[in-house]
Parts: sequence; C-alpha cells; structure tokens
Amino acid sequence: MANDLTVTNWFGDLVSHPAVIVDANSVADIVRVLKDPSAFPAPVRAVGSNHSTARCGTADGGTLIRMKMNRILSIGTDTVTVEAGALYRDIALTLIERRLQFHVNTEIGSLSAGSAACAGTKDASMPGEFGQVGSYVIGVKMVLPSGDLLEVTEDGDPELMKQIRCSYGTFGVVYEVTFRIRPLVPMAVHHRTFTVKEFFAALPELRKLNYSMFFYMFLFTDRITVEFRKYNPGATGEPNRDVWKIRNHFWGTAGPRFGNDAEQHIHPATLRYTIIEAFNAMWRFKLENIIKDDHTLMPDQMIHYPPVADDSRYTFSLFAFPEEQYPEILPEYTKWVNDYYEHKKYRVNLVHVGYRIEKDQQALLSYSYDGTVLTIDPVSTGNEGWKTFLGDYNEWCSNRNGVPLLNQTFGVTEAIAKRAFGDRLGVISATRKKYDPTNRLLNDYFKELFGA
Repeated sequence: MANDLTVTNWFGDLVSHPAVIVDANSVADIVRVLKDPSAFPAPVRAVGSNHSTARCGTADGGTLIRMKMNRILSIGTDTVTVEAGALYRDIALTLIERRLQFHVNTEIGSLSAGSAACAGTKDASMPGEFGQVGSYVIGVKMVLPSGDLLEVTEDGDPELMKQIRCSYGTFGVVYEVTFRIRPLVPMAVHHRTFTVKEFFAALPELRKLNYSMFFYMFLFTDRITVEFRKYNPGATGEPNRDVWKIRNHFWGTAGPRFGNDAEQHIHPATLRYTIIEAFNAMWRFKLENIIKDDHTLMPDQMIHYPPVADDSRYTFSLFAFPEEQYPEILPEYTKWVNDYYEHKKYRVNLVHVGYRIEKDQQALLSYSYDGTVLTIDPVSTGNEGWKTFLGDYNEWCSNRNGVPLLNQTFGVTEAIAKRAFGDRLGVISATRKKYDPTNRLLNDYFKELFGA
C-alpha cells in the first residue's frame, strides 16, 4: 500500500492521483479494500496493464487496485479459467502448447483478463465469429462494492453477462474469468493495397471472399492496405512463426519509434511528413511482399508491449460506423483530415487503421450492436495538437452516427455516449446503481457518462 502517488496509463498521457494504491495478490486483498471505506476511499478502480486511452482507470483521491493475481487456474477442451491479472498473450502462449487458442487474438497482448471481461476491445472479426474478446467470456467472479462475492455465468444469467461485459468495473472488481476457447487452427494472411476509390469499388466483391479485413489507411497519400485473414485448416507443414514477428516489430516498435524520432528531430513539417510517408510506402511494400503465408498462427498476432512504455509507444482512438454508411463516411473523413492539416496545421504522424467487426450483441454497449461496423482509428505518438484534434474528431464522428469505445476513445462525453448507445446506457447505469448505490466504484469519468 502506498499513499499520494502519481499514476499514469501505459502511454503516459493520462495522470491519476489516488490517495491509496493496493497491490491485490488475493481475493482477500480486494475484499479488505471494499469493506473499509475509511481506509480505502472512493473511487475504487482496478487496473491491469493500464493500456486504456480513456480515463476509465483513474482514481483521483481514491483507491487504485493493481491486479497482481495472474495464475492460469484450469484449461479444458473448450474453456480456460484464469485470475484477472493474467495477461492475454501469456494465456495464449500456454494454450498453444495444448493446441488450443482464443477465438479473438487481439493485437494488445498486454490486455489483462479482468479488463477483457468487462471492457471493450477490437479486432477484425474472423468469418462467422465476433471481434470482441469479451464476447467469449462466459463466466466471471467479482467482489461487489459491499465486499460480498458474486459469480455470474452465461448459462446461469445470460442477460446479466451481457451487461457485465461492458460494465467497466462499475459493478464490482473482477477477480476470475472463464473464456470460451477453440482448437488451434492454421490461418492464411496476405495484403493488398488500393486507392480509397478502388477500395470501395472492390468492397462488395471482397466481402464475398469471406475474409477477415483489417485496414492500414494512409489517408494523406490516398492508399489503403487491407490485411486479409482466413482460417486455413488444410495447411500442411510447420507454421511460419516469423511473419507476425516482422509485422509486430514494424507496427508496434519501429514505426512508432520512427514517428517519434521524426517529430523530435525534423522540425519543418513538410519535410517531416514527406519522410514519414516514405517510411509508410516502405511499410506497405513489406506488408504486401513479406507479411503473407498460408500457414500462420493467430495468437502470434499479439504484441508483447514492454511493461513501461518507451520511445516506441503510441496511442490511438476509435469510432465505429455502420457498414452501409462507410463508403460515404471514409472519403468524407479523408477530405476532412487533409483539410484539417491544411487549415489547422495538424495531422497524425503515424497512420489510421480500421477494422471490420461483425454484428455483436454479446455486450449491451457493443459498438456493433446494431449491425456490422467498420472503424476509423487515428494512430499517433501523441504529437503536439493530438488532444485538440481528438476533440474535433469526436465531434465529427459523433455527428455521423459514430459509436465510440468507452475505454479506447479519448474524450467521450455524456452527450456522445447517449447519442451512441441510447437507452442501453441507461440500463447499465440502473444495474450499476443496484450493485453500487453509494457510487464506491465510480470515478469522475463514469459519473459523467452515467449522469450520476
């Protein structure tokens, strides 16, 4: 336990000043915190690796619980049960040894199981599957604000599970999680580059191919490189374990470090971004010509980020749009960011990315609740002007039916959340009050979103 410490998220741009920090090594540690409000003041928030880009994990003046419980408790033929502090990539590596895998193998391998159980994630949906990790969470155990314990399963109370999957730690502190898993299966991957116009002309035919689609969008040079993934159970021989290592190095380390160095050392903006776009052209070439194989493993996509961010760190935001609107939205957005750079002299210094995510009602606040969506995600090293840009980006996206992710979209307001989620937000708020009538788990961010 420590007092009056300064804590940041992984990227380092969101600062919190809890009065008390507790490392939870057991369920008893969590119970002790929640049963003693005089020693452990509100708000009480629990964090794992703290990768959120929104203020969901801040605990100003309150108590921050750092989840240290990270054991894998049991592995069955189609489920794995772990403690909440276990990291997703660590679990995935253990599953590979048993020829098993997660359904969703999200890029941020530092995701903790507790966060996965009650917060949003993103990954391009594999054919016939969901794209959010929590959709495959089928059981949780929590410590409620009263200090009592609660176990909820998908079989026992499916409607409550749909709320827990998007409760963001406002119902209770999750300490144990059960995921549905599947046999390990080969996956084919390849990339292809389009102009924005070419991409939308090809999109109807691309959808018929029944591939997962993830987009690297170079919107200042009118290029989109699509990552196509598909299960390939007929693949023979040993899997190529190097393809994703190369991709992850460029995407998770080399690219952000190059962008950061360019910001630090190349001061004329025109020259800086000319050089960055040359790097991006090289990146597209590698994607198309190197990052391809008929036999890779899905869990290898996960990136193991360092516990403490270094000069290769990056940050991002997200809004999702209905698939049927995307052919109008993305060209309009492309024009908007180019005009924004011309008039306000700011642009993201990395890329934009996007995901195609199938309709998913497994979580009540799912951003693809009403249908399949595609996203627009600006990615940056946090260069000067980033936060101001995000405020304008939020307004632009929200005005066009965009839906945010409450833990990965910076600056979401009550008005944006209500516009995106409507009455579903009120349902979560009402259930939260049932479990936490004194707002013990509610920080300022969620007070605003829930109108508390």
